[in-house]
Amino acid sequence: MPTAASKRTQLRTGKRLGERTGKRLAKPTGKRTGKPLGNRPLALAGCALLSTTVALAATPAQATPARPAAATGTFVALGDSYAAGAGIPALSAGLCLRSDHNYAHRVAEKLAPAAYRDVTCAAAKTGALTARQTDAGIPVNGPQLDAVTPDTSLVTLTIGGNDIGVTDLGFVDVVAVCTALAPTNPLGAPCRDHYGDGLAKRLDATAPRLADGLRRIHAKAPGARVLVVGYPAILPADPVKCLGKVPVTVGDTAYLRSVLGQVNSMVARTAAANGATYVDAFKATEGHDSCSSDRWIEGLLPLAPAVPLHPNARGEQAMGDAVLDTLSALGDAPRRAASTR
Repeated sequence: MPTAASKRTQLRTGKRLGERTGKRLAKPTGKRTGKPLGNRPLALAGCALLSTTVALAATPAQATPARPAAATGTFVALGDSYAAGAGIPALSAGLCLRSDHNYAHRVAEKLAPAAYRDVTCAAAKTGALTARQTDAGIPVNGPQLDAVTPDTSLVTLTIGGNDIGVTDLGFVDVVAVCTALAPTNPLGAPCRDHYGDGLAKRLDATAPRLADGLRRIHAKAPGARVLVVGYPAILPADPVKCLGKVPVTVGDTAYLRSVLGQVNSMVARTAAANGATYVDAFKATEGHDSCSSDRWIEGLLPLAPAVPLHPNARGEQAMGDAVLDTLSALGDAPRRAASTR
């Protein structure tokens, strides 16, 4: 690199050369015109800067992704033990057996709504939507629809299954009857013979009560997205897989699965007829029933924390993922990463 002294020497040499020739040293010129460049480099730099500025101004600003509509207000979770995640730690709300690992909690964690209210309660029937729920006369839970307010933007609901039972145990109540009847006809379907069309009639009576609850939700929160979540796959398609695992006959195992299908069909029809979206929890848990080697639904003798014939933590997660997938399809939630389950 030239030193300061060498640069001064070059300048003096150039000056003397000019004095000897009588000519001034030429300014740099453009290659094509031969004319002096003068201040053109500065002008070109200015034009480049101006072009860049204009281009940046014309480029739209990076927009902040809009929050899903379902997350802009309050998220309210309603329903029975299948919605409450009954028996899965940690539990709250006393006899409601409400779990912090139920499917609505998973949805709330992913959506991060402005507010979240969970009033799900074990043993709830459709009447618990509008009336106080009691157990042996003791108040257990307030009317669930009291949690729905005008700022509610999302409601999830699983209810109706308990209405087919005489007691608050609902579907489990029916299974208990089938268990008691099994010795009377081990190779037949004594439970199916016992009920006849009785359970179908109970379902017919449940549908208008569920419809009324849905209409009330819309009236209280006109802008809310309402999702009615069905019941999971408690029993397998092949009843023989339950031999030695469920104390009912093979014929009645198939019958009980068909009853659950009828419950879900009623719920789906009622949801569609009353401005709600049905979420198929049965499909989401198929193959992981109470007789499976990979249980997401516990059997009559649970191997993981849950009440009998109800989802364990993995089952509730699968139901929550089904809700999130449905919201994503509706444009109300970002798409989930592919499941590894």
